[in-house]
Amino acid sequence: MLSTMKNAFKVKDIRNKILFTLMVLVVFRLGSYITVPGVNAKALQSVASSGLVSILNMFSGGGLTNYSIFAMGVSPYITAQIVIQLLQMDIVPRYVEWSKQGEVGRRKLNQHTRYLTIILAFVQSIGITAGFNTLSSLNLVQNPGVKTYAMIGLILTGGTMLTTWMGDMITDHGLGNGVSMIIFAGIIARMPTGLYQLYQTYLQNLTASDWWQGALVVLAVLIAVLVIVTWVTWVQQADRKIPIQYTRRVSGDPDSSYLPLKVNVAGVIPVIFASSFIATPQTVLMAFANNHSEDTWYQVLTDVFNMQTTSGTILYTILIILFTFFYAFVQVNPEKLSENLQKQGSYIPGVWPGHETQVYVSNLLMRLSTVGALFLGLVALIPLVAQNVWNLNESIGLGGTSLLIVVGVAIQTIQQVEGLMMKRTYVGFIQNSRPAE
Repeated sequence: MLSTMKNAFKVKDIRNKILFTLMVLVVFRLGSYITVPGVNAKALQSVASSGLVSILNMFSGGGLTNYSIFAMGVSPYITAQIVIQLLQMDIVPRYVEWSKQGEVGRRKLNQHTRYLTIILAFVQSIGITAGFNTLSSLNLVQNPGVKTYAMIGLILTGGTMLTTWMGDMITDHGLGNGVSMIIFAGIIARMPTGLYQLYQTYLQNLTASDWWQGALVVLAVLIAVLVIVTWVTWVQQADRKIPIQYTRRVSGDPDSSYLPLKVNVAGVIPVIFASSFIATPQTVLMAFANNHSEDTWYQVLTDVFNMQTTSGTILYTILIILFTFFYAFVQVNPEKLSENLQKQGSYIPGVWPGHETQVYVSNLLMRLSTVGALFLGLVALIPLVAQNVWNLNESIGLGGTSLLIVVGVAIQTIQQVEGLMMKRTYVGFIQNSRPAE
C-alpha cells in the first residue's frame, strides 16, 4: 500500500486528485470546530460517549461534540438516499422510470435526494437540539425560543448541504466515494481521542497490583482490533470469478475472461445505512423526552433504537443484513448485467443467455450476499456484545462499525489508485507502441 501511494505521487493527475481530496478533508475538519452561535458546546461533554452522540459523531467527525456547523454530518443525506432507493422498487413509478434513464435519470434522482436531505436535516437538527436542551443537566441552548431553534436548524442544514457538496467534489475530482471519505476522515481524526479514553478507562488511576489487569484488557482489545482488520481485509478483497466466453472471439484464450463479483458485494455501505437508520429515530425521540419520557411507547421505542440494549443490537444486526441484500442488487443489477452480456456477444458457459443468465446471477448474488451479510453482522455485533457482557467502554461498542468503514474505504481507495495507475500505464504503452509517421 505504501509503495502504491509513493508511486501515485509521481503521477501528476493522481497527485492532484490526492491533494484535492486532502484539501477538502482539511476544510471539513476545520469546519467541525466552528461552533453554532447561541449554543453551549461544553454541555455535551457529559454525554459525549452515549449511543446517539457516538453514532452522529461518526458521521460528523466529532462535529456534534463541538456542536459545530457540521454537527449533523452526512447522516441526513444517507437517510435520504435510503428512502429514494427504496422508492425506486416499484413504489413510485416516476422514480422507477428515472432509474432506467441512465445519466439523465440519475441526475433527477440525485436532485430529489438533495431536496429530501434538506427536509430531514432541518427536522433532525431541530429535534436533536430541542432534545438535548430538555435534559435538565445540559442547558445546551442559551436562549431557547422559536427564532433560536429556527436559526440553529438553518445553520446545521446548511452545514449538512455543504458537507454533501464537498463529498460530491471528492467523488468528481478526488479519490474514492466522497461521502465515505468524509466519514473515514472523521473516524481517523477521532482515533487518538478513542485511545486516550481507553487509557483513562482501564489504566489511569490504577494501583500497581491492579494495573496488569487493565493492561490485559487493553491488550485484548488491541489484539481483537488486529484480528478484525485482518479478517475484514481478507473478506473485502475476496471475489467469485464467473467465467465468460465470447461468441465473436476467434483467437485468444477463452478461459482468461471472467466476471469478478465480490464476496461482500455491498462493501461497507450497509453498515453506514444501518447506523444512520438507527440514529434518525433516536434524534426524533429526543424531541419528546421532556413530556413523554414516562410513557410506555416512548420507553419501548427508546429501547429498540438504542444500540446499547439487546433489542437495539438485534435490530442493528438485522438492518445490516437486510441492507446487504438490498444494496448488493442495487450495485449489480442481474437484469442489466444479462442485457449487457447479450449486447457484447458473451455468455456464461452452461447458462442460456437472457432470462436464464439473470436467474443464475440473482441466485449467485443471494449466496454471496448471505456470506457478506453474516460477515458484516458479526463484525458489527461482536464489539456490541462484548460491551454489554463485560461492561466495556461504550465507545468500544461502535469500534466494529468504525473499523469496517475505515478498512473498507481504505481498500476501495487503494484499488482506485491502482486502477488509475494501471490505466495510465496501459495508455502509455499503446501510445509508445504506435509506429512513427
